[in-house]
Amino acid sequence: MSKTSYWRLQHFRVCVVILVGLVIYAGSTHSSLYAADPQPKILILGDSLSAAYGLEQHQGWVSLLRQRLIDQGYAYTVINAAISGETTQGGLTRLPQLLKEHQPEIVLIELGGNDGLRGQPIPNTKANLAQMIELAQASGAQVVLGGMMIPPNYGPRYTQMFSQMYPDLGEEHNVAVIPFILQGIADQPNLMQADQIHPTAQAQPMLLDNIWPVLMPLLNKDRSQALSTPLIHAA
Repeated sequence: MSKTSYWRLQHFRVCVVILVGLVIYAGSTHSSLYAADPQPKILILGDSLSAAYGLEQHQGWVSLLRQRLIDQGYAYTVINAAISGETTQGGLTRLPQLLKEHQPEIVLIELGGNDGLRGQPIPNTKANLAQMIELAQASGAQVVLGGMMIPPNYGPRYTQMFSQMYPDLGEEHNVAVIPFILQGIADQPNLMQADQIHPTAQAQPMLLDNIWPVLMPLLNKDRSQALSTPLIHAA
């Protein structure tokens, strides 16, 4: 190989190394920009009412929420961590990992109904909900608490204490409370499935309408819109 050819080869190798380095740097810079400013998330921690029990997933109120956010210009990611049959104890057990994994800006807690139907002591249920609220707030998230009621056959004292638990928690922890997520639904047999516990597909938009007025004030349209478009930085 001639001396000229040798230096040309060395120059080519140097150019390749520089080009590869620039590509790696650009990729890592792009990733870091998105890692620093992820799309804001809403975490739904609930039971069968949020897990679309007896329905197709796209019929449930959580899927309808995703579409409404898009339609109204909110670029939020909705994480549905609802599980049918979930209790407040189960939610409390799962919440720390969910907060760590998703780092949500808003946590909507829709739990307690299964505790009530099982006749669990209300102080235990309230303590579990309080701990979940505190964990979410400590992570920097805002909290929405979904209020529930249980059938009157559990006795007036128990049912009243149960329903009052949610506004009490809202006041004690300064969180937004949906008074009763099944308002206007639970007392309409035609809007409930055969078990008279779970709402039908027809009722899901109504369920969302009960939740939306409490959730919407916590949403940040300006931030979500900014994060939905790529960040461009001048050199």
